[in-house]
Amino acid sequence: MGQPIELSVSQRFEIERFNRAIDGTADTEALRSLAKQLLQAWHTQKAATTWAMSQQMGPLPVDGLRR
Repeated sequence: MGQPIELSVSQRFEIERFNRAIDGTADTEALRSLAKQLLQAWHTQKAATTWAMSQQMGPLPVDGLRR
């Protein structure tokens, strides 16, 4: 594959900020809600990435393999 994707300084800062907020939270309901939000965001990002790639490369054939 190509080079790995690198996060910007601001993205790494945001990750650290949220890590600290998670580490400082003892409320299991709040953590459960956050986990569900993150799961939704992760899958939304995956879908957006797949969509963006399909816009650049065209749709995959029915069998899912490019030739």
